[in-house]
Amino acid sequence: MTGVTDRDDAFDPSLDPAAMRMQYRAEGLAEADLAATPVEQFARWFKQAATEGRLFEPNAMIVSTADAEGRPSSRTVLLKHFDEQGFVFYTNYDSRKAHDLASNPYVSLLFPWHPMARQVIVTGVARRTGRDETAAYFRTRPHGSRLGAWASAQSSVIASRADLESAYAELAARYPEGEPVPVPAHWGGFRVAPQAVEFWQGRENRLHDRLRYVARADGSWQVERLSP
Repeated sequence: MTGVTDRDDAFDPSLDPAAMRMQYRAEGLAEADLAATPVEQFARWFKQAATEGRLFEPNAMIVSTADAEGRPSSRTVLLKHFDEQGFVFYTNYDSRKAHDLASNPYVSLLFPWHPMARQVIVTGVARRTGRDETAAYFRTRPHGSRLGAWASAQSSVIASRADLESAYAELAARYPEGEPVPVPAHWGGFRVAPQAVEFWQGRENRLHDRLRYVARADGSWQVERLSP
């Protein structure tokens, strides 16, 4: 009989989450170092994440929504554009997150840049992008990704992987490489207009720097320091 200690899933003390500890950087984030707006500050950190940090997909963010009853859900989505108007991502409008946003437009975006001991947390209101903007972005997507937007009924239950691949194959035959693919009516963007943006810098002894921009009624920004 195989002993318990020989099992592949036997507990490994070195993998105890409570024992995993990293000491974060000494240099921090001061109010005097911040840009005038949170989007300008985000642009600085985003550039560093993409170059100095060499992160895999620094535009990956965790999008958290809640339905009309307040039940939350989260998923990783790719940021595709940002400017002073907000942060843009694209999705199927029949997906769970889109249904959540239709009834409750408040959303949180989290950029988890762990290798740099940094996080950016955006909270705000999501609104659909215009169809012209959506179509312009859709045309920049790889051919296979455009077909995928049609093939996938996102968040719905399907019988098998084979059904998904069959739907894709039918679309690939209808719209071969080089042929234009129409924009699905059920697919498009959301722009998150920020109401608050927190920049989190990990520091030694868990005394992290947390600086948060909060929107004022006149369109300016107030900066607050939060206790870690």
